[in-house]
Amino acid sequence: MTAMNIVRRISESFKYLGSAMNTPENFEEKLDRLIELCQQLKAENKALREREAGLVGERGQLLEKNELARQKIQTMINRLKNMSTEQ
Repeated sequence: MTAMNIVRRISESFKYLGSAMNTPENFEEKLDRLIELCQQLKAENKALREREAGLVGERGQLLEKNELARQKIQTMINRLKNMSTEQ
């Protein structure tokens, strides 16, 4: 869900809430929908933060592996250079 969709949903909920002042039942229904939306957004936000944390950790591991591979390749290049100068 994009940020614009979230803003649109909240905006629509507030519009409904404003028109819901006519009857107490309607107001309660709209308020319940708004509370439900807030709970859903909190859950989505939590899931996104957890996913982000996982991706950040994965990125760190990949960077570490990349550095190790770079070092190994550099070592092999140096060995090849030493072998060619010894001959």
